Amino acid sequence: MKRLLIVEDEAAFAAILSRRMAKQGFETRTAQTSTDALLCARQWHPTHLLLDMKLASENGLELLKPLRQSLPDARIVLLTGFASIATAVEAIKLGADHYLAKPADTHTLLKALTEEGPLEEDLEEERVMSPDRLEWEHIQQALNAHDGNVSATARALGMHRRTLQRKLQKKPAHR
Repeated sequence: MKRLLIVEDEAAFAAILSRRMAKQGFETRTAQTSTDALLCARQWHPTHLLLDMKLASENGLELLKPLRQSLPDARIVLLTGFASIATAVEAIKLGADHYLAKPADTHTLLKALTEEGPLEEDLEEERVMSPDRLEWEHIQQALNAHDGNVSATARALGMHRRTLQRKLQKKPAHR
């Protein structure tokens, strides 16, 4: 039996994911906090995990190492509403098997949860990107290098903090 733990702080979205994946043959459970996720992982031993990157005030990236230690053979897919190459690389380094931007359709979720090969989304960085997308990726890398500190990132990029905040609010299209 395929057991899927969905770690998502938005109960409505977690319920939708749970129903979608149950129709695909997964036994599902949900957790809304990191504590609940770790407890469920240790007690229930899921074979697959969908992990939201932002859990209220917590960061899903911080859960990757303890989840990977508890479940070394599980497939872990990190979901985020703010995808960037920098955080994708970090997620993979910390133990995620795949990294997907929300919203992801059922086919993409299934492929990430069950197949070993790269997803088309994983190949996105090899495609030609628009200047806006390149700027977004550069900002994300700088933000990551400064541990999320917007003021330090703005200084490093030579721009005003408010300008950087406005740019962060406008996520460009993938191409």
